[in-house]
Amino acid sequence: MLLYNECGTLVITIKLKKSVGRGRQTRTVSPCFSWDDHMRTGKARQTGSAPGKGPALGYILLFCQAVELKWITRDSGKMVQLKRSKILRMALAGSDASDDEKSESFLMRAIKIAVVVTLYWFVSITMVFLNNYLLDNKELNAPLFVTFFQCLVTVGLCQLMHVLSKLLPGSIDFPPMRFDVKVSREVLPLSVVFISMITFNNLCLKYVGVAFYTVGRSLSTVFNVLFSYVIIKQTTSVKALCCCGVILGGFWLGVDQEGVAGSLSWTGVVFGVLASACVSLNAIYTKKVMPVVDGSIWKLSYYNNLNACVLFLPLIIVFGEIGSLSSFPSLFDGQFWGMMTLGGVFGFAIGYVTGLQIKYTSPLTHNVSGTAKACAQTVLAVMYYHSTKSALWWTSNMLVLLGSSAYTWVKGLEMKRVQVPPETQTKDREKSDPGV
Repeated sequence: MLLYNECGTLVITIKLKKSVGRGRQTRTVSPCFSWDDHMRTGKARQTGSAPGKGPALGYILLFCQAVELKWITRDSGKMVQLKRSKILRMALAGSDASDDEKSESFLMRAIKIAVVVTLYWFVSITMVFLNNYLLDNKELNAPLFVTFFQCLVTVGLCQLMHVLSKLLPGSIDFPPMRFDVKVSREVLPLSVVFISMITFNNLCLKYVGVAFYTVGRSLSTVFNVLFSYVIIKQTTSVKALCCCGVILGGFWLGVDQEGVAGSLSWTGVVFGVLASACVSLNAIYTKKVMPVVDGSIWKLSYYNNLNACVLFLPLIIVFGEIGSLSSFPSLFDGQFWGMMTLGGVFGFAIGYVTGLQIKYTSPLTHNVSGTAKACAQTVLAVMYYHSTKSALWWTSNMLVLLGSSAYTWVKGLEMKRVQVPPETQTKDREKSDPGV
């Protein structure tokens, strides 16, 4: 098989077995496929006597019994033995690009990743501090109303982005936001988990503060393992369980040190545990609901926040927050509503920058970035509020962050191992038959 472009030719010798009588005969065939722009979409175009669409290059390399993979450079004519992984990287990267273009694209890609990660850190950390400012107001005890208003702002921004995407179709890409009662009803169970998650998150932040927020809400990984086993019967490896043990150790050490310092709020700890459980349930139920919204995370956000606005109204009345609002002296203060709106904007933006970071990096890198962000957030909170923490308090934070990072790394390796076909794991150990 020959795959070629402007820079050279890829020679693949394929071993096929065909039954002849009682035995099996091995023969070599060499169909030709052109390596053109279709390669970027994973397709190859067959040439010769039988033109038409050929199989994808990835399929050829992974599932055919390739005896030899050689690359012939067009300029020098040298033939180099290549592995499958390198050929796949060449196909995905586009080997027809010049060295200057490659270096430029790498530089631009590095800059984009740096900008996206910085933007994610800025939006996430700012949102946490802003929510803490709104919820820590001594004159206003209405956390449900604050959360309700942020959901309302998110719904309004979704509608605004939908209108802008119609006015500027080439610049803004956003899915249509047409309300469907049936879709809203099917998303409703997830919305109940969603409002529990954001409410307990805000209540945990209100009672424990920003510095202890990372530890107080650190059990989401542990609940992921627990609920995965209980709900979807998915087992977890011993290494991942050990990582969860490290997280639990860091959590209890942090609670102990907060108690020693006299700043422990058991109410905040309970809300943190409930928030962690809801975060895990939200992730599980989101996978089930995604087909209902055509796989669009923005549609899901729209229906979730719209349902939340409706569900929050009776809760605000039941918990007596109407009276707290009516007696709030800054109720008609423009600065207060400006900060409330800004909190809603950052709540909407965190969904966008999270998707952006995953797009330009990977889910694994996103989790690592989130762990590093939590560490920076804790340090900033201690510095901003001029707090003094013991060595064991810092140790608890490090245990939580190291356990979370190790769990992410272990799960990433396990997923990568599952994605590799069994035949490729043993192929390197086998020797190709010479002369075939």
